[in-house]
Amino acid sequence: MGILTLDTRFPRIPGDVGNACTYDFPVRFKKIEGARGPRIISSERGTDRTLVEPFLDAAKELEAEGVRAITTTCGFLSIFQEEMSLAVGVPVFTSALLQAPMVSRMIGGKRAVGIVTANSQALNDEHLRGAGIDRSKMRIVVAGMEDAEEFPRAFLHDSGGLNVGKVEMETVEVCRKLVTSHREIGAVVFECTNLSPYSKAVQDEIGLPVFDFVSLANLLYYSVVRKEFKGFM
Repeated sequence: MGILTLDTRFPRIPGDVGNACTYDFPVRFKKIEGARGPRIISSERGTDRTLVEPFLDAAKELEAEGVRAITTTCGFLSIFQEEMSLAVGVPVFTSALLQAPMVSRMIGGKRAVGIVTANSQALNDEHLRGAGIDRSKMRIVVAGMEDAEEFPRAFLHDSGGLNVGKVEMETVEVCRKLVTSHREIGAVVFECTNLSPYSKAVQDEIGLPVFDFVSLANLLYYSVVRKEFKGFM
């Protein structure tokens, strides 16, 4: 799998999209120079669309290098989903949010999908539409990590350090408050790829299905690299 990474400094721990140990299969990383967090996640300016060409060029390079599928390291890049999927001949998923419509069908239309994002003020309808989320056809409730302390410092401001334990506690608390305030939520989807390391802690706390970048990466990879089943028993 080819992974297009943002130009960041923060540590990539196991479970994070940018750590090769996260995967049970080979990955190839390619950094998009200049694709800094504020250009992707901005409540004032929106996602910088001038970045689409560098992402398209890098996706084509990965395809030429032989990857079987391509993804990115930020769920806000769902706005590039159409362009990127048309630019190459291998499957592309730009955002873990692509799982939300499927999850909604799985839990039933009377229940809501809880979406936890890096910044709820920056996640707009364009990002949702890019992931195939139609508010008129499915129920979603969005919560953001922007009001926490360690998460914004480490990831949104890219400070270069990371207090893993504190981010885990913040993530669990945001999710706990989300499902407590909205009892109609039947499952949670993490937009942010940096939240995947904390999926188990969240699931243990809220007792609901948790979908993240890793769950979608595994689905995509095993759809393009199947194993042979042998034997009769």
